[in-house]
Amino acid sequence: MKIYSICIIRNDIKPAKGILHVKDVSSFSFFQRTSIAEFLNFMSQTIAEKTQPGQRQSVEESAYVGHVYARAEGVAGVVVTDKEYPPRVAFSLLNKILDEFTTRFPNNQLWTFEQCSYPELQQYIETYQDPKQGDTIMKVQRELDETKIILHKTIESVLERGEKMESLVERSDVLSNQSKMFYKTAKKQNACCVIC
Repeated sequence: MKIYSICIIRNDIKPAKGILHVKDVSSFSFFQRTSIAEFLNFMSQTIAEKTQPGQRQSVEESAYVGHVYARAEGVAGVVVTDKEYPPRVAFSLLNKILDEFTTRFPNNQLWTFEQCSYPELQQYIETYQDPKQGDTIMKVQRELDETKIILHKTIESVLERGEKMESLVERSDVLSNQSKMFYKTAKKQNACCVIC
């Protein structure tokens, strides 16, 4: 899972103009990086321009997915990811970024590349490379999955102990035949009432 770029684009004017952008093209060869960066800019501006205010959409182009959220204020956010990146996390990130941006820069007359400074954008692209680190719901889901694995291991170990207990009862010299019979009968009775 990978985020390639995050852009904030003014889409209330035609053509749409990029205000802020950060990219992570380090996974590409040195000679491809410039071309990939240009493509990411073009893709982001195109889908931001074509997205109506208040609308969210994901646009797939070859190995990339552009997640866009256009706000009524005339600004759109675009996150370009690979196909495996969870859309819910991408839209959560866009919502957070655009809320912060419109709070920090409420006057759209100041929305130019030269006048807007938003260094947190670089931090977001680094943090959200792993969606489980950046998104609290995915963190909780990962913790639940880990707990579930631990519980399964515990249940499996109890079952193994149960099987071992049966062989111990059979080999025991301390238990009388009547006690062994009681254990087997009780085990059969309990076997019919297993709750899954």
